[in-house]
Amino acid sequence: MIFDIHAATYYRVECYSSTGILKWVEEFPNLVTTEGKNTLLDYTLKTGQASPVWYVGLKNTGSAAAADTMASHALWTENTTYSDATRRTFTPGAISAGSVDNSASKAQFNINGTTTIYGAFLTSNSTKGGTTGLLYGVGDFATSRAVVSGDVLNVQITATIT
Repeated sequence: MIFDIHAATYYRVECYSSTGILKWVEEFPNLVTTEGKNTLLDYTLKTGQASPVWYVGLKNTGSAAAADTMASHALWTENTTYSDATRRTFTPGAISAGSVDNSASKAQFNINGTTTIYGAFLTSNSTKGGTTGLLYGVGDFATSRAVVSGDVLNVQITATIT
């Protein structure tokens, strides 16, 4: 008997003004990269290694591909227009019914300039602008979103296996 397993990740990004007013919300699916899928298989079925700590990053324009890695993603770049010294930690809650999210501890970015955000990604490296570590996945907003200094982005990630 063959069973299909599907790994998916969904993002919800909320943008708040410096006065705490919700400016916009963007929800989008994430492309789980080949490296991300291989990591899931390796850590759960092959080696049983402990999962790495994951970090959330912001994405500039450009297309993501399944073959992308942190060292090689030639069609897109990272957006680092935030005052936090590192990428924000992904802190998942309890796993339930094949799903886990960070809704109780969203990744928060403190924007410190005028820029446009195109999406987000999940990596095992906390270095802002870094090109090492594992790239679990990357996704794009339906449309790009403008932010200004003082805005705060809250990123919620939900990972599911069905």
